[in-house]
Amino acid sequence: MSAPDIKEVVKEKYGQAALRVIKGGSSCCGAAPAVEGCPDPITSNLYDGGQASEIPEAALLASLGCGNPTALAELKPGETVLDLGSGGGIDVLLSAKRVGLSGKAYGLDMTDEMLALARENQRKAGVENVEFLRGEIENIPLPDDFVDVIISNCVINLSADKDRVLREAFRVLKPGGHFAVSDIVVRGEVPMEIRKNMELWIGCMAGALEEHEYLAKLAQAGFETVTVEPTRIYCVADARELLANKGIDVDAMVPLVDGKFISAFVRARKPNRSGQ
Repeated sequence: MSAPDIKEVVKEKYGQAALRVIKGGSSCCGAAPAVEGCPDPITSNLYDGGQASEIPEAALLASLGCGNPTALAELKPGETVLDLGSGGGIDVLLSAKRVGLSGKAYGLDMTDEMLALARENQRKAGVENVEFLRGEIENIPLPDDFVDVIISNCVINLSADKDRVLREAFRVLKPGGHFAVSDIVVRGEVPMEIRKNMELWIGCMAGALEEHEYLAKLAQAGFETVTVEPTRIYCVADARELLANKGIDVDAMVPLVDGKFISAFVRARKPNRSGQ
């Protein structure tokens, strides 16, 4: 399937997820129908009670991520933050509170339904230092050297052109700026049957980069101090749950993916122009 086809499928699935939330439901990683409590092992239990209380319920229900970049990124008052693939806006709203009124948080999403939901969540939260932008993470509609921190939550793996995403992230970061994203990462080889399954691509698995490839692509884009820190390692039971009803022989496939997929915090830094 071509890159434009992948993009259209992703847009359609995440648009449907936003509409389910607007109608009072919830969603798990954009792949499955709305499920109360979101038992998906990737998307569940990412935000603590304190964070959940800071944002509208719809922002939490629309969270389709695999981590909590706002808890791990070292955001400071006055900084400008950009969330790639901001969805219902949960990480943008949490970031805006951390950078304060002297800072600003941008959210970028290509799905009209998600943008509408995010803006409604912003209105409900009463947060002013936020702006949601329509666009693609492969073509970020912001100037060079513009943001201090880039965050993202299980979105980069959905892109069919990750090299371009990382180059764009590097471009819009200020010198010395930080790349701090949550993403699904692969350790070792993954069966091609998984890679070709579009439902799993939309569900945050099939498009994931192998760990060393991710690090290499960040370095090729110009980043330094690149690291991958595991936050969850998915075991046999998780794999069985994730692969169910995806047109895959689960019993045959589970032993081949046990421990291969991880949620990770991926960090990198744009060098200062002085090289320091």
